[in-house]
Amino acid sequence: MRVDVLDLRTFYYRTGLGRAAQRAIRGRLLDLWPEAKGQSVVGYGFAVPLLRPYLVDARRVLGLMPAQQGVMPWPMGMPNVSLLCEEVIWPLSTGMADKLIVHHGLETSDHPADLLDECYRVLGPGGRAMFIVPNRAGLWARSERTPLGHGRPYSLTQLEALLKRHGFMPERHAAALFQPPSHRRFWLRAGGLCERVGQRLSNHYAGGVLMVEAGKQVFAPGGRLSVAEKPRMAPVLEGLHQPTRVASPGHLRGRAH
Repeated sequence: MRVDVLDLRTFYYRTGLGRAAQRAIRGRLLDLWPEAKGQSVVGYGFAVPLLRPYLVDARRVLGLMPAQQGVMPWPMGMPNVSLLCEEVIWPLSTGMADKLIVHHGLETSDHPADLLDECYRVLGPGGRAMFIVPNRAGLWARSERTPLGHGRPYSLTQLEALLKRHGFMPERHAAALFQPPSHRRFWLRAGGLCERVGQRLSNHYAGGVLMVEAGKQVFAPGGRLSVAEKPRMAPVLEGLHQPTRVASPGHLRGRAH
């Protein structure tokens, strides 16, 4: 089930818990991807809260939002870089993305297999994709009061297996959002401490979201190679009898004497 873009905007930009979640996830993303100088960065789902640091030095930043969710202009006060698209048909050329961030995209998709195929198409050679999904073992996936409580949560094993089936090779993973999904002031103030302690204790348990970085798996051509036999060049007169030498009349006369 898709969460409406107005609800996503309200949560991440207008609530204390949403702003804390935004800081935690974006901070962990920047630990893994600190810069994108001269690169094309694409976000899908509701990834725009995570894209702002890359506006400074990236060659291009785009925020794709699925039609079932809706779209909002972003960033505020700057030229708009967000656009509405079909879930499995993106208006992007093949291989144009150097970095791809999928947030609130995979777990709520009606066609996750087709979505991953589209991610594979858009990601360029040597590019990296970051898939961010609700953690099945975390507290946030169990609370419907936040956007992370909707859709299908994943375990690390499930997510990595799904990515491998669609041509991605998981390279490293992380977890974020260790604070409880509570609007209480105490937990909001303790959010930073929860993140530091949680990341020391576990890299994929208890966190509210799982983050898996993956590259494209490019397969070598299959089958056996065969070398064509070089054709034998047949002589033009092959098969004809060799001509016999006929003596000249003078030669015969000489022999007669």
